[in-house]
Amino acid sequence: MLKLEDVVEMCRVPHDKKFRLKDHDPGWAGDEDVPKAKRKKFAETLLAESSAELAEAQDRLYAADTWSVLVILQAMDAAGKDGTIKHVMSGVNPQGCQVFSFKQPSTEELDHNFLWRYTKALPERGRIGIFNRSYYEEVLVVRVHPELAQAERIPDAKIEPSFWTDRFEDLNNLERHLSRNGTKVIKFFLNVSKKEQRKRFLKRLNDPTRHWKFSPSDISERGYWDDYMAAYEEAIAATSTKWAPWHVVPADHKWVARAIVAHTIAEAVEGLHSTYPEIGPEKLAAIEAARKQLEAEDSDPD
Repeated sequence: MLKLEDVVEMCRVPHDKKFRLKDHDPGWAGDEDVPKAKRKKFAETLLAESSAELAEAQDRLYAADTWSVLVILQAMDAAGKDGTIKHVMSGVNPQGCQVFSFKQPSTEELDHNFLWRYTKALPERGRIGIFNRSYYEEVLVVRVHPELAQAERIPDAKIEPSFWTDRFEDLNNLERHLSRNGTKVIKFFLNVSKKEQRKRFLKRLNDPTRHWKFSPSDISERGYWDDYMAAYEEAIAATSTKWAPWHVVPADHKWVARAIVAHTIAEAVEGLHSTYPEIGPEKLAAIEAARKQLEAEDSDPD
């Protein structure tokens, strides 16, 4: 079985090499020489251990109040973003975690630059922020449907190749600014196959308890699959940087995706080396005085 660091390295997109989405298999599920049951058990154990590690690291992150962490999840519909968030962040204190989803922009949001509504939602120091879809929609769905760019009313904008190159530059500059100022950016593309998406859509349609998750736009957008894959490939290639690399995670098997995402986030937050604040002499004296006072009280109210 591959070592964990090899798996993470396999998913991480280098900033200085050619990236092709077809080189990443959505159905990858570990070393096939190892029985699937054993691989799945390992992944479930890794998920549990990584979630616990993340909970502890997040507690120190919150107490230190220095770094913040921004986790970006991008994917096609039904790739498992919601489930990944639920399972990976299951042990994290809600007080130190914020999740944002971005829908169609409002009139107010369209009256600002395209990054405005996303920067408003950036995590505070000490917190982990999760973007369930993100500002990368501006070079994905907007690229597939360029008429949406026209709705932003950018003066003299021409929706041509240089328009997207400029947006990639804007995104790279934003993330470099964030990393320089104490926000760790971790980016994931949950790479689901078209075949697996069809299977998950049918499961939703055949289960009344899942009907609420279905939207007619899910099917219409599926018709643009090849356009989306081309947009993802170019966006990931242009914006996987030293300071904010992309991770292309195989997502046809949810247990694989969740384990990889959990381990990668836990390792990244641990790597910030956040520690509990040091307590000065005056506060230590106050703590000792408070302890003595409480211990001196009668512990039995009767």
